[in-house]
Amino acid sequence: MKNKLVLFCFFLLLNFGALGIGIVLMNNGPTSYWYQNLNKAPWTPDNWVFGAAWFSLMFCFSIYMANIVFKKVEVHKKLTFLYGIQWVLNVSWNYIFFNQQQVFLGLIVIIALWLLIGYLLFNYLRTLKFYSLLILPYLIWMTIAVSLNAYIFINN
Repeated sequence: MKNKLVLFCFFLLLNFGALGIGIVLMNNGPTSYWYQNLNKAPWTPDNWVFGAAWFSLMFCFSIYMANIVFKKVEVHKKLTFLYGIQWVLNVSWNYIFFNQQQVFLGLIVIIALWLLIGYLLFNYLRTLKFYSLLILPYLIWMTIAVSLNAYIFINN
């Protein structure tokens, strides 16, 4: 149990570190003149929802990843590699979309992230069973995020 807790804390540190780095790389993007004047989707949530959602998602994702490594799932090396790709995509989207204002490239990155999270969920559902449900909200949130990015790309 102690090792599982250490792994959970390790992934919490990585996941919340990614969120922190993403915030820095945004360069106040959500409050920028550029973003505030974009034609955004009518279903765009209030800013506070993004923080609450990401906190919850990364908490659950930390449990998911800790259990993969703790259980020594035979494919955990591959999953850990995919986790690293997820981490890079997640952090880089903030920089690409908000800092560089590259909406189309941001859309490509966020679609890649959505596909990766979907792959993790559905490909390892039988192996990880209940724990896979912990990333279902991540996939749902990414679906919303893709739709928001796509709306901005199409309507601006």
